[in-house]
Amino acid sequence: MPTEQDRIRGQVLDYPEAVLLTNPANPELKGEVDDKYQYSSENKDNRVHGWICSKPAVGFWVITPSDEFRAGGPFKQELTSHAGPTTLAMFFSRHYAGSDLELKLTGEPWKKVFGPVFMYLNSVSDNEDPHTLWKNANEQMLIETKNWPYNFPLSKDYLIANQRGMVSGRLQVRNSNTNLTAASSAYVGLALPGDVGSWQTETKGYQFWTQANANGYFSIKGVRPGNYNLYAWVPGILGDYKSNLSVNVKPGNENKLGTLIYDPPRRGPTLWEIGIPDRTAAEFYVPDPDPKFINQLYINHTERFRQYGLWNQYAARYPKNDLVFTVGVSKYQTDWFFAHVNRDVGNKKYEPTTWKIQFDLKNVNTKGNYTLQLALASASAAELQVRINDQRAARPHFTTGLIGMDNVIARHGIHGLYWFYSVGVSGFQLLNGRNTIFLTQSRGENPFKGIMYDYIRLEGLQ
Repeated sequence: MPTEQDRIRGQVLDYPEAVLLTNPANPELKGEVDDKYQYSSENKDNRVHGWICSKPAVGFWVITPSDEFRAGGPFKQELTSHAGPTTLAMFFSRHYAGSDLELKLTGEPWKKVFGPVFMYLNSVSDNEDPHTLWKNANEQMLIETKNWPYNFPLSKDYLIANQRGMVSGRLQVRNSNTNLTAASSAYVGLALPGDVGSWQTETKGYQFWTQANANGYFSIKGVRPGNYNLYAWVPGILGDYKSNLSVNVKPGNENKLGTLIYDPPRRGPTLWEIGIPDRTAAEFYVPDPDPKFINQLYINHTERFRQYGLWNQYAARYPKNDLVFTVGVSKYQTDWFFAHVNRDVGNKKYEPTTWKIQFDLKNVNTKGNYTLQLALASASAAELQVRINDQRAARPHFTTGLIGMDNVIARHGIHGLYWFYSVGVSGFQLLNGRNTIFLTQSRGENPFKGIMYDYIRLEGLQ
């Protein structure tokens, strides 16, 4: 990783955090882009990060054994370690969310315990591989996680294990009126009472999450006493779940909730779908970066979306006409760009873009009702407008209005906050034969306004 002096000598790119290294102390880094946001991580994966010094072989690590005090839940993304050298223990911020994650107090008393966070140092002899320090740090992280909650803090506001409770149960998904399947690998959590999905912008209270097993069984341990709602989402299943139960956790007690049933959004049979309902845009086409702006770390990496400047690659891939996706012919893995961005038309001007979904229908019921299920993985000062079979219609069939400030496009993310819309479509708007849905991100002005799709599905008659 470069030094701070390397960055000072470098060339600032589209924003101050992104720097092209022109004269680094380590010549192997010359020509690479460095940006602290390239090293961001979801809270659930952000248990240990830090630095290794090769001479002498010493490691410095931040270990966070619990996410309970972090704002925004397990999928909120935060900074980790970056050039400086800087290593952060982030509790809450606007990163990848915007003002929705600001702590807003209206005169009420408020108290919250953050941490403890473990600062861990390790070392090996000069003739040993310093990379083993990373392996050792991960082993220590597992030890700290197992020991949570700690028993040494003396503050009366920090609750040890016997002052906490437990919640268990099973989550199933109703795929039809009678067919139930296990909510395999569902993310299940407790957070302050609120609306469906409110946990992702909740900052005042604590959150406790786990992942269900293959049969949908879950157990959440070490929960601070209090009143909670139980929330969940299931990989591969559209939407958010919230139990109608009020969960009152008491010290030393286990709340056995039994079997809970999630009825995901559905009004009719699937006619076609694009993507995977997993709250990210990771399954879509992520382009190679401009060769002038590469971070070698993310070549052939699962998080290739971390490369700098990918927003400019849309115009390179679609130089004249915007994206057209033909159902049954196109593949979302190669033909659906990961971010719906504005087009660079030169002179630092950016214009909105309109994507087309083309599909064929037979035996359209003009008196029936169809449904377009639309899940977004990110929105940055964006407005998504939907038109059906008439791109020039003065008024869109549906608009989200101005939404989102997560800035994910500029911050090398693949998701921010989750947005879900269920859009009714009258049968008389559809045609026997070829139909086209027009998706317009109508806010231009700069390269970072835009959206990322999670999943789109057209459903037939109710």
